[in-house]
Amino acid sequence: MLQRIQSIYLLFASLVLFALFFFPLAHNVYVDSKPVSVMVTGIFQDMNGAQQYTEHFTALTAITAIVALVPLVIIFLYKNRKQQIAICYSAILVLIGYSFWMAQTVKKAIGSVQLDSRTMGIGLFLTSLSIVLLILAAKSIQRDEKLVKSADRLR
Repeated sequence: MLQRIQSIYLLFASLVLFALFFFPLAHNVYVDSKPVSVMVTGIFQDMNGAQQYTEHFTALTAITAIVALVPLVIIFLYKNRKQQIAICYSAILVLIGYSFWMAQTVKKAIGSVQLDSRTMGIGLFLTSLSIVLLILAAKSIQRDEKLVKSADRLR
């Protein structure tokens, strides 16, 4: 069952969440007249052309890694499709809460500065993409469960 489409959706969901470590949540935001980039690992400030940490987000970094591993774990629960579906929907709820936490962290980091389309990083949209991929995976798992049940009835 590892070759099913839901495995691809879950793998992409995990990769998208791991991409949060590489893409900024907000970039080129001027806080105290200095350009700042906010990532899940912390706040980076541009000093003489080099990015330097200003503040570390240890909890956000750890939770990001855990949340990114959940879709990979779901892949290997292929023998129990009901459990896969339940964990998929639970992961979606966790990601909604995680997205809220991430947005509040960005708000707190940049202060009263307003984000616009030029300063929003791609990282803000990656959790939404991951939620969509998890929904697609859950629907595919449900189709598989329905197919298996119909095959069992025919035997």
